[in-house]
Amino acid sequence: MPLGHIDTVSTLEELDDTALVQLVYVSSLTLKGRLSTSIFAELEGHARAYNEQHNITGILCYGNGHFLQCIEGNKVQVLTLQQRIFTDKRHKNLNILLVQAIDTRSFFDWRMRSLFLERWLWSPATKQQATQLSPFLPFAPHGWSSKRTEQFLQTIKTFDTAPHIKAAGITYNALGNMVSHIVAPHQAFLMVQAVLSVLIVVAIILLFL
Repeated sequence: MPLGHIDTVSTLEELDDTALVQLVYVSSLTLKGRLSTSIFAELEGHARAYNEQHNITGILCYGNGHFLQCIEGNKVQVLTLQQRIFTDKRHKNLNILLVQAIDTRSFFDWRMRSLFLERWLWSPATKQQATQLSPFLPFAPHGWSSKRTEQFLQTIKTFDTAPHIKAAGITYNALGNMVSHIVAPHQAFLMVQAVLSVLIVVAIILLFL
């Protein structure tokens, strides 16, 4: 029962509160999120304790400024967590790609594994699995159908090695996102300024020749 909006309550009304549910949503980093170089460590730290306490499992994927998170648990706990997540001001453009009743969990790690879908952040072990990830890169999950979302989940749940990256890489990535966010809207202006600067330098040189 896939959804294209955030009204999950009505979709799951027929299910018992203890029914096992899988919910997948996507979002984008806000400027506040981009300014936080520790956002990924904070998300992982907060999720670990909460998920273990509430019997929630899943995976959090990030790449190209976008999040895709799969959360699994009983209906009440999943909906409660969804409401918490959707009020977080560090991300925006939230959209549910898939929500459905399941018989078994696809992910069993209480710590909510993190998968970074940016090649330069990958460890050698993760790069060995790049062939399986290639159809989903560059990472732009907002336009995915429920079928493509399920294909992605099937691919990443078979990974033999949990992805590992260096904390410094995450920090530089967050800083890069921040610079990109600030610079992108002003590219034309900056280009004009760069050209004018070059012309001024050339004019000064010609004056003294």
